[in-house]
Amino acid sequence: MNHQQILPVDNLTELMEFVLLGFVAMPHFQWFLFGLFLIIYTIILMSNGTIFLITKMDSALQSPMYFFLANFSFLEICYVSTTLPRMLMNLGNQRRTISLGASAAQMCFVLIFGSTECLLLALMAYDRHVTICNPLHYPLVMNHRVCIQLVTGSWTTGIQVMIVQTYQIFSLPFCGSNQINHFFCDIFPILKLACGDTFVNETLVYTVAMLFVMVPFLLILGSYSKIISNILKLPSATSRAKAFSTCSSHLMVVVLFFGSAIITYLRPNTRHSEGTDKVLSLFYTVLTPMFNPMIHSLRNKDVIIALRKLLCK
Repeated sequence: MNHQQILPVDNLTELMEFVLLGFVAMPHFQWFLFGLFLIIYTIILMSNGTIFLITKMDSALQSPMYFFLANFSFLEICYVSTTLPRMLMNLGNQRRTISLGASAAQMCFVLIFGSTECLLLALMAYDRHVTICNPLHYPLVMNHRVCIQLVTGSWTTGIQVMIVQTYQIFSLPFCGSNQINHFFCDIFPILKLACGDTFVNETLVYTVAMLFVMVPFLLILGSYSKIISNILKLPSATSRAKAFSTCSSHLMVVVLFFGSAIITYLRPNTRHSEGTDKVLSLFYTVLTPMFNPMIHSLRNKDVIIALRKLLCK
């Protein structure tokens, strides 16, 4: 909680822009970091774009699992494009200022895409649950119309909530320092710059995080507990290995994304360390989008075959 005393109105200086410090504490590595993140951004765009392309073009990849994977890959491109281009610009020209409107827009899109990712990961777990636990009902339960409705719901559910949350945060008065010790406009670094009591805003942040992070995560855990229980009942070791292989790639992405997001948004504010927050943010904003295509392609024979077809063409 921010315990700063509310200043008299006459003493408030309305801030029109913030300064994203990013990795300013590493002055000798600015160009190295610029090159590194540029390579990472290129890899994310090309790899996720390729996954999206082959799932749309290859007739063998038209099942609901690959429909969700295509949407997830497209989402990763959108998600990373809200943070990395600005970071690269700051590293390249050392002009770290960002207007109030641009920072609000960046936060809003990060929250919308982040909440959508949580819901999509939960849908992918549900898809695997139906595949393994109710295979006979799978074509009926996960028909194309249902898949479109589920994905549309994932993309649209969090929009209104995240717009309201962003509006409430940026309705606060900001005074004094305008330096954000982060590489993008995240919630807690922004709240630290607000004047007055931010208890209501922090309560809303934790409530939304519970709804869009913890609830999907618990649903995923519930799905996988039933999946593992059913896999262990399979008589053939080959069938068990194949089933585990189908789920393991998704589970790796879940652990990487939800692990870092839960620690960032659901631990007490008093334990927030700016350095730790930056490292954790890299996991769910950069590393997950980069590793997602690698994890799904390297562990999936159908995707590898589709990639070979695309390369041959």
